[in-house]
Amino acid sequence: MIRSLILWLLAALIGSACAEKPNILFIYLDDLGWKDTGFMGSDFYETPHLDRLAAESLIFTDAYAAAANCAPSRACLLSGQYTPRHEVYNVGTTPRGKAKDRLLEHIPGVDVLDPNIRTWAQQIQETGYRTGIFGKWHLSEDPKSYGFDVNVGGDKRGSPPRGYYPPHPKAPGLEEANPDEYLTDRLTDEVIAFIESSGKRPWLAYLSHFAVHTPLHAKKELLAKYEAKAKGSLHQHAAMATMIQAVDDGVGKLLATLQKLQLREKTLILFYSDNGGYGPATDMAPLKGYKGTYYEGGIRVPFFAHWPGVIAPGKTAEPITGVDLFPTLCAFAEAALPDQTVDGISLVPLLKGEIETLGERPLFWHFPAYLQSYRGVHDEQRDPLFRSRPVGVIRVGDWKLHEYFEDNALELYHLREDIGESTNLAKAHPEKAQALHTQLKAWRGAVQAPVPKPRFAKR
Repeated sequence: MIRSLILWLLAALIGSACAEKPNILFIYLDDLGWKDTGFMGSDFYETPHLDRLAAESLIFTDAYAAAANCAPSRACLLSGQYTPRHEVYNVGTTPRGKAKDRLLEHIPGVDVLDPNIRTWAQQIQETGYRTGIFGKWHLSEDPKSYGFDVNVGGDKRGSPPRGYYPPHPKAPGLEEANPDEYLTDRLTDEVIAFIESSGKRPWLAYLSHFAVHTPLHAKKELLAKYEAKAKGSLHQHAAMATMIQAVDDGVGKLLATLQKLQLREKTLILFYSDNGGYGPATDMAPLKGYKGTYYEGGIRVPFFAHWPGVIAPGKTAEPITGVDLFPTLCAFAEAALPDQTVDGISLVPLLKGEIETLGERPLFWHFPAYLQSYRGVHDEQRDPLFRSRPVGVIRVGDWKLHEYFEDNALELYHLREDIGESTNLAKAHPEKAQALHTQLKAWRGAVQAPVPKPRFAKR
């Protein structure tokens, strides 16, 4: 930490010129769990480049995705809005699970981000930035109309259907590929080419990796290494380990490119994940749950921000969520906010050390749908049939309340004392449960959040 502080202070002496409008490298992982990197505590996965970068960054230990699975989380991120506003509630719009097990009506939502909703990419593009998306989009057929000059790999797909070796998804920029090319490596190389071709124009590269989403397709040359490695008590999955290392190796190449082009001090780097880790392959312990659940393991994710001389390294337990990235990115790029509701708040004063806290503000999640469980993964589940039943969640300070719409059940947890959400305090602290419940219901009313009705008459 002392070395990191010295490096930051030296970078700060470069002057204010680098602290104006930065280039932006936004590295967004798919299904990377809260503890799936070395800097967050993995005992098996190897991420040396990310670990070094994180040591020179501000790490948020209480960072959240705005939804527990891919499409709604990404819609929240790009729009700066909670799910009831854009209505992307799930992956796809069809019912999940068996009809006899769904006690509430199906609310389909939508599977395309409304093109009338402005994204941060559009706002930043209009200020003169060159913008590019590389990898997963998942919100429409074509991301270019949402503010991207360059698109490599982005379409409606949520995962590479044939795996990470060719043939790659038939999306723009991926039509041709070398036979042994690993998709994660290809996307990294495309970002490097984008950076090198941008010249002196400011750029924003949204590296939205498909990794580490299923299929769990090992990088061939790394598999033997992890199959021979002693298993950790937390993590043991060799194929997942190769996928994570491929991401990390790419981060190393990107950092080397920025260094070669003398852009390290002129580039803001954000590292984030769209939701919790894939339950059958990884573990977020001591967090409960995994991707698809609204326990901490499904929504708490790794996040750090890096900009030498501007963002001091360290750690913070300040709770933040995906909708906060919209005003944050716009503020750094000196882009105006659009004439639409933005639910998040800018993190810039916190990142620059101008304030110590954002205050005890509420964070919300709304999931009026069903998401079936992973086959054979039922531990830590509220119900073995579903990872999540329709639910609303609020966190304020250290308190977190779940409301399950089927039976109006409340679960109250104090996260500082019980990060694993093991003891429901709703009966022990009825006043706190009621206060948070009232706040959650008022928010639902304000955003017109739909609550599904019963499908079956009460017996």
